[in-house]
Amino acid sequence: MTGITEPGPEGRTLDARLAFHARSRPDHVAIAHEDRTVDYATLHRESTATARALRACGLTRGSRVAYLGKESEHCYELLFACARSGAVFVPVNWRLAPDEVEYILRDSSAELLFVEEEFLPVARALRAELPELRDVVPVGELREWRETGAGTELPGGCDPDDPIAQMYTSGTTGYPKGVVLAHRTFFAVRDLLDSNGLDWIDFRDSDISLLGMSASHIGGIWWATQGFNAGITNVVVRSFGAEDVLQLIRDRGITTAILAPAMLLMLLAEPGVRPADFAALRKVVYGGSPISESLLQRCLDTMGCEFAQIYGLTETGNTAVCLPPADHVPGSPRLRAAGRPYPGIELKVVDRDGRDVGTGVVGEVCIRTPARMLEYWRLPEATAATLVDGWVHTGDAGYLDDDGYVHVQDRIKEMIIRAGENIYPAEVENALSAHPAVLDVAVVGVPDDRWGEAVHAFVVLHQGKSVAPHELRAFARGRIADFKIPTRYAFVDEVPRNPSGKILRRVLREEFWSGRDRAVN
Repeated sequence: MTGITEPGPEGRTLDARLAFHARSRPDHVAIAHEDRTVDYATLHRESTATARALRACGLTRGSRVAYLGKESEHCYELLFACARSGAVFVPVNWRLAPDEVEYILRDSSAELLFVEEEFLPVARALRAELPELRDVVPVGELREWRETGAGTELPGGCDPDDPIAQMYTSGTTGYPKGVVLAHRTFFAVRDLLDSNGLDWIDFRDSDISLLGMSASHIGGIWWATQGFNAGITNVVVRSFGAEDVLQLIRDRGITTAILAPAMLLMLLAEPGVRPADFAALRKVVYGGSPISESLLQRCLDTMGCEFAQIYGLTETGNTAVCLPPADHVPGSPRLRAAGRPYPGIELKVVDRDGRDVGTGVVGEVCIRTPARMLEYWRLPEATAATLVDGWVHTGDAGYLDDDGYVHVQDRIKEMIIRAGENIYPAEVENALSAHPAVLDVAVVGVPDDRWGEAVHAFVVLHQGKSVAPHELRAFARGRIADFKIPTRYAFVDEVPRNPSGKILRRVLREEFWSGRDRAVN
C-alpha cells in the first residue's frame, strides 16, 4: 500500500492500529463529516474514554453494543471503543422498521444502544420490551456520557481472533442472522495483497476516501476500516444522495471510494454530470450486487479512473474475489466475471452433493478465506451448514472459467426454472439493461401453468424514453437464449432494493406467489 508506514504484526487489531496512527500521524484528519473533522489523536483519545465508560457501566468482553443512526463520526468512535474495551459492535440499519430493529436488539442481546435523535422515539419505545438492554444513550450526550468512565481500568489488548463486529445479513428471505466477525477479518485481504505486491485495492498517504456505504453493511464497515487502518482521511456520507455525493467527490477531492452499482447508476443519472466532476478520483471499488456491462462502460467513460470489482459475503468478511483494474478493458469477456480470488484465498464450485464440478459448469460457489466469520450468533446448526471444514458455502450459483475467474450467476434460491431449464435473473437483467431506453431492470420468476415459471421483467426507463415489450424481446434475442427472454413486462418507477443495493426479489414476487403452498411451480 503505497507510501504508508506499517506497524508490526502485533498491530492486526483495530484498536492497536488506531493507537499506531495516533502516535505516528496524530494531526492527520481521520474523519471529515459535514463541517466537522476528527484527527487520529482525537479519535484515539475519545474512543478510549468511551471504552472506559463502557467498562464502568458493567460491560465486559463480548458484551454487545448497538448503534442506531446514520453515518457520522460517532459510529466509528463507538466501533473503536468496542475494540479497546473488548465489546462487540452491532450496527443497526436505520432504514429498518421498528419490529426489525427490535429483532436485532433482542437477538444480539445488546446491553447498550447508542442512538441518534431522530430515532430516539423508536429506541425508547423498544426499551421496555428488551430486558437485557441496560440503557439507551443519545449520541448528542456522548461527550458527557464518556466522562462517566474516567479512571476506569481497561483490559489488555485484543487478539486478532477476538470478535469485534456482529453484522446482520440483509434478510431478503426469513430473519437476518448475526454474523460474528473477528479483528482479523479487517486485515486479511490487505495483508494478502501486500505480501504478493499487488495494488488491486490500494491506499496512499494523500488519499481521501469516500465512505459511501452504511456501516450496517459489510461493504461499508470493511471499507471504512481499510481507510482507518491505512491512516488516511475518510469522508463520511451521512446517507447516500446522488447530488450530495457528487458534490463531495468534486469539492473534497475524493481519490478513492466504494460504491454499489445502484449508486453508480444514480451518480451518472445526475443532471449535468461530467468527467470533470471526477478529476481527483483515481480508483473506485464496486460490489454488493451484479453490475451490467452497459453501466460499467458508462462509468469507465465518464469517471476516467481505475475500477476494481469485489465479490464476497458478510460471511466471508466481505471481499474474497476481485476483478482488478487491469481486467477492466472495454469489450473484454472478463468484464462479465466477478474476478479471481486473492492470493491465499481458495475457491471451488460444487454440485448439490458437495462434489467439485468441471470448468464452465454452474454450481454453488464455496470460498476458504482467512477473513471468514467466526459463527452465526447462537445458531450452531446454521453455522455448521454454511461453514464446512473451513469453507463458506455462499448460496451463490456460479462457474469457473479456464483462467480461474469466477462468474456469479445469481443466488441459487432466486434461480428461475422454466420447463426444466435453469435461468439466473442477473444474466437476463444484464442483457436488457444494455438497451438505451432502460435505466434499471429486475427479473423474477412467476407462476406459469404451462412452463412452471415464466420470466417477468420489471423495467425502469430513462426519463423521456419509451420502449415496447416486443422491442425488448427483439433486443434480447441473440444476447441470451430464447427461453431466458422475459415473456412478461411491467414498467415501474423504481426497482425495490435493500440498503446495499441488492434487488428485493421477494417484494416483486409476492403478489404472484401469495397464497401458494410454495414459491416454486
